[in-house]
Amino acid sequence: MAIRKKIRIGEMLVENRLISEEQLQQALVAQKKTGHKLGDTLIELGMVTSSGLLQCLARQLQIPYIDLQHYRYKPETVRKLPETYARRFRAIVLNETNGELLVGMADPTDIFAYDELVKILKRPVNQAVVRESDLLRTVDTVYRRTDQIVNLAEELGEELGQGVNLAELLPASELEDAPVVKLLRSLFEDAVQVGASDIHIEPDEAVLRIRQRIDGLLHEQIIKEKRIAGALVSRLKLLSGLDISERRLPQDGRFNIRVHGKSIDIRLSTMPLQHGESVVMRLLDQSGGILGFDQVGMPPEILAPFRAAVQRPHGMVLVTGPTGSGKTTTLYAALNELNLAEKKVITVEDPVEYRLPRINQVQVHPRIGLDFSSILRASLRQDPDVIMVGEMRDQETAEIGLRAAMTGHMVLSTLHTNDSVSTALRLLDMGAAGYVVASALRAVLAQRLVRRICPSCQEDDPLNPQQRSWLRAKTGGIPEGVSFRRGLGCPKCHNTGYRGRIGVFELLEISEPLADALRRGDSGGFAEIAARQKGFRPLELCALQYAREGVTTMEEVLRVSGQVDEQALLESEPASTATEEASLEA
Repeated sequence: MAIRKKIRIGEMLVENRLISEEQLQQALVAQKKTGHKLGDTLIELGMVTSSGLLQCLARQLQIPYIDLQHYRYKPETVRKLPETYARRFRAIVLNETNGELLVGMADPTDIFAYDELVKILKRPVNQAVVRESDLLRTVDTVYRRTDQIVNLAEELGEELGQGVNLAELLPASELEDAPVVKLLRSLFEDAVQVGASDIHIEPDEAVLRIRQRIDGLLHEQIIKEKRIAGALVSRLKLLSGLDISERRLPQDGRFNIRVHGKSIDIRLSTMPLQHGESVVMRLLDQSGGILGFDQVGMPPEILAPFRAAVQRPHGMVLVTGPTGSGKTTTLYAALNELNLAEKKVITVEDPVEYRLPRINQVQVHPRIGLDFSSILRASLRQDPDVIMVGEMRDQETAEIGLRAAMTGHMVLSTLHTNDSVSTALRLLDMGAAGYVVASALRAVLAQRLVRRICPSCQEDDPLNPQQRSWLRAKTGGIPEGVSFRRGLGCPKCHNTGYRGRIGVFELLEISEPLADALRRGDSGGFAEIAARQKGFRPLELCALQYAREGVTTMEEVLRVSGQVDEQALLESEPASTATEEASLEA
C-alpha cells in the first residue's frame, strides 16, 4: 500500500500527546541551529524515545513497526535491493509474499524514496517502519563484499598471468586503480563493516585463505587464485614501509587508512611459511577515541575500587588475562583518566597501539637495545608520576617496576596469567622478593571477553550434563526460576548464535593479610585468604551472573572457567534433584 500522505512529525506527536506544544517549539528552535531532522532533534533533547516516535508514526500511517534486532530475514531477500539504493534511501527488503515486497524504511514519509524503490524493485511495495541505526547495521551485515573480493582476485590473477608485478613496477599514481589496491580496499571495507578485529592472509598449497576474526572467532573465505598472494603481501609491505625483497624473515609494520569515514590504524606482521608469506593485520579504530572507564563495561562494585586503585599517588596495579582479553582497552581507559596537565605519564609499549596527546609513549626496539628494562630505567629519570609498562616480561623489568612503585610512582602493567590470585604469585616466581611485592602491589584485575547471545535468534538453553555438574559443584544446584539462553544462529550473527562481546572481571585488592602472606612467600595461604576476602568474586561467577541474566551462554561460562572441576564431572546425572529438573524446565 503506497503512503502518499505527508506527515508532519511535530504535529503528530503533539496530537498523540507524546510532547507538548511548548516542547515542539523548543525543538524547532534547536533544529534551526543544528540542521538535523525534527525527529532526531526531539530524540537528542530527550523529549521522546526513538521507539516511541517510530511506533507513533507506524500507527499514524497504519503500517507495521518492525524491530530489526529481533526480525528473522533471509539475506537473499534483502539483496533484491542493491546496496547503493539501500543506503541512499535507508530502506531494506524484509520479506516477499505473493509477489509483494515488505520494505522497511527509516522514513516511510519520504514519497520520493518510495516511488524510486517501486521503480527499482518492479514489484508492489508494502512499507514498514524501522530504526535507522538498526537498518544500517543490518545493511553492513548482509551486503558483504565476498563476491567482489573473489572477482577482484580473479582480475588480479589475470593481470599477474601476463608477468607484471603490479606492486613493484607501477608508479603509485597508477597503482591506485590497480586490481591489487581495489582488492585490498574491499578487504578492509568488508572487515570494518562486520567489525573484524584482525585479517589473516594465509597462502596454502593450492588456495589463498583470507580469514577475519569477528567476536573472537575466525571466519574463512577461500580464494582459488593463490598466485595473487605475493602481490597482496608486497603491496601491504610497501604501505607499511617494509622491505619487499625480504621474504625469509618475519617483519612488523603499521599504516593508517580511512574506511567509511573512520580512521583505522593497521598493525601488520609477516611470517615466512612453506607456501609463501602469512600476513596478520590487527585493525584499531582510531576515530572513536579511547574508551573511558564508564564505557569499558565494568560492574559498579569493581569499577569503584579499581578506579580508586589507579588514582593512588603510588603503587602497582596489574591487569591480567590471555591475549585478546581486553587488557589494552582497560589500561588505556586508565591512562585516559590519569592524563591530566598536572601529571607526567610515560608509557613503554611493544607496540604503541593508540596514540594519546600529552602522554610520552615509547616504542620498544630490542634490536637496538631499547628493551622494556632499559626504557623503564630511563623513564625514572624523566620525573614521571605515572608509568605504564606494556608487559612484565622478565625478572629485571618486574623488579624495576616494583621498586618504582615503592618510590612514589603509580605503575600500570599487564601479565599473562589465568586469574588475579596467580598473578601476585607469578611475581614471586619471577624472582621478585616477597616483601617488595607486598609493599608495592595494590590491586590485580583479571579479565576475559565473553560473547553475547545474538538477540535476533536467542532461545531457551537445555543444559547438558557437564553444565549441570559444574553448576552443582559451584553453586549447589540450578537456581530456581532461572532460564538460561543460547543463540540458534542466524544471518545477523553469521550463524554463530553470538553477536558482540562483553567483559567479565575479577578484582583482587591486596589487603594486609594478603600482603603478610606475600612477605612469607606462602602461596597456599595467599590463595585461601583471597578466596575468603570480602567482595572478591571469581571470573567464572561473574560470567555466570551474565548467563543468569541471559546475556551470555553457559558454554561461554565454562570456557571462562578454563575447565570443569574433575569432581563435578565424576558426579552422575541421576544425582540431580527433582527441584533442579523442574527449575531447568522453567
